[in-house]
Amino acid sequence: MEQLLAIMKQLRAECPWDREQTPETLTRYAIEEAYEVEEAIRTGDVNDIKNELGDLLLQVVFQSQMYSEQDAFNFDDVVEAICQKLIRRHPHVFQKAQFENLTTDQVSVLWQDIKTQEKQQQVKQGKAPSRLSEVKHGPALTQAEDIQKNVAKVGFDFPDVMQAYDKVKEELSEFEEAMQSEKTDEIVEEFGDCLFSLINVGRKLGISSEMALLGTIHKFKTRFAYIEDQINLKNKSLEDVTLQEMDQLWDQAKQKLKK
Repeated sequence: MEQLLAIMKQLRAECPWDREQTPETLTRYAIEEAYEVEEAIRTGDVNDIKNELGDLLLQVVFQSQMYSEQDAFNFDDVVEAICQKLIRRHPHVFQKAQFENLTTDQVSVLWQDIKTQEKQQQVKQGKAPSRLSEVKHGPALTQAEDIQKNVAKVGFDFPDVMQAYDKVKEELSEFEEAMQSEKTDEIVEEFGDCLFSLINVGRKLGISSEMALLGTIHKFKTRFAYIEDQINLKNKSLEDVTLQEMDQLWDQAKQKLKK
């Protein structure tokens, strides 16, 4: 661990790419590495799992080093914080005399009770958490859907799906205006608004945006694989054919795979 921390410190000092990174620019890599850990575990390749866990650990070390440079906290502080949390949330392990032979269900109830106590303490300290703090971090599509479900419980929602769809059309109009303005920040913001509004329509129709998109991704990959197969049969590569030829093969794939 000491060697890894030393390597990271040296990289931040001497590598141009590592030196240019910020906590914000690095976040996407942490997300990507988490997905790669999940994929490695699903495939069951122990060597891959080991390597991907190392890549994920690097993201924690990298972020810790950057905040250490700001005199905010360091890696040791991160470790100390999680140790304290684990001990605090597992009294049935670390205070066995008071909690004996708890079942899994009882442990889950205890965990929630402790989390509630922690929130109450935050309120006393003037740090009242938002109800949306309960939304778990994960794929953006799932987060958006969970946020919408959460606020809908307190009435912050469109009365029906058509009004939600009208919001999609409104956001698409604003997105078009942003593209015409050619202002990158506005384009990105309005594009995000379009996605969020469309997810809301899906939610009201009982559609999981995550599952719908995964289905479309699978469909696209299958059709594109057909294009590749047909081109290979002609002893050509993708670079040898025109967009028009690929479009024709795409239409063939749609018909054949639909059957």
